[in-house]
Amino acid sequence: MKLLIITAIEEFEKEIKKILKASGVKVFSYQKLNGFKDLSEETFESNWFASDMNENKSLMFYAFTPKENVDKVFEKIDLFNSAQSTMSNIHIALINVERSN
Repeated sequence: MKLLIITAIEEFEKEIKKILKASGVKVFSYQKLNGFKDLSEETFESNWFASDMNENKSLMFYAFTPKENVDKVFEKIDLFNSAQSTMSNIHIALINVERSN
């Protein structure tokens, strides 16, 4: 059993749900959250908003899934990210689950 954790901006919600369904992940949870990015080290010219902290409406998905679905999810997210013209991507992490009930 594996635990997938996916984070992204709210605008990608429908795409993430499609990716999970197409990859055989039938059960998942998600929640809305606020994401922050520290922009204090960026140069003034590259920081359009002239603020040290940038807040985004984000989502976090998590799913316990069998190992055979993991590669499909990663492949589809990589494909989605490579087609994006925006700076934002879908981020995914995989955690091994040693025991569960």
